[in-house]
Amino acid sequence: MDSYGILTLCATPIGNLEDITYRAVRLLKEAHFIAAEDTRHTKQLLNHFEINTRLISYHEHNKEEKGKQIIERLKEGSNIVLVTDAGTPGISDPGEDLVKLALEEGITVTSAPGAVAGITALIISGQSTRRFIFEGFLPSNKKERVQVLDNLKDEIRTIILYEAPHRLLKTLETLHETLGNRNITVTKELTKRYEMVFKTTIEEAIHKYTEEDPRGEYVLIIAGKDIKELQEETQKEWTSLSIEEHMKVYRDKGMDEKTAMKQVAKDRGVGKREIYAFLHGGS
Repeated sequence: MDSYGILTLCATPIGNLEDITYRAVRLLKEAHFIAAEDTRHTKQLLNHFEINTRLISYHEHNKEEKGKQIIERLKEGSNIVLVTDAGTPGISDPGEDLVKLALEEGITVTSAPGAVAGITALIISGQSTRRFIFEGFLPSNKKERVQVLDNLKDEIRTIILYEAPHRLLKTLETLHETLGNRNITVTKELTKRYEMVFKTTIEEAIHKYTEEDPRGEYVLIIAGKDIKELQEETQKEWTSLSIEEHMKVYRDKGMDEKTAMKQVAKDRGVGKREIYAFLHGGS
């Protein structure tokens, strides 16, 4: 195992080539092989920095066969750098599968960090950055897409999505159907000359892309649900039950009366004494 090579996940620019790090250039030059999602695309990057390292194709459609070959090369002592078309490998691409294989074989995995489109978009979006979730690309199947978004209906954290231009409008329409008219920031061409950051609402974004054809790769930053609104909706759901029915929900879960009353009061947004008085006739 000491003679095994190292697998390095190396971030590359998402647009502007000046965003590559000195370390990334050195690692790409020193590696025995570079595993790339699209070798033709990566070759352009390597030519720009005069890097002549041999390329291996590794992508979603050949990951099982090529993954095994890459693991064997690593076990033979080759140091291999994994790159994606742009940004950080292992996020929304088959890099995660290669990492799992390498770790299972006791191979050292490390990273040369750099650009990530989702984080780049988030920090310039004007949406809350304190807490967020990354969903990447939504499923292409409409039913599956709606199911994913249904699970995000009550999400209070900021949501990060990736989307291709030909699916953007349909995705915005589905977002509106399932999440409502949330605040959203639509970004594209990040770090490039025609970078765009459009802070708006989902309805306004739909109107914009009904009038014009989307072009480029998009990152959507969607505001989470307002926590007060969520609390009000939850309270409405609970108050549709009688207090006795509400208590029974928690008593059936094994709570003692005191703990159940406390939880019922919290659910309904009232004081515990009010619940006690109702149940015991004010005594």
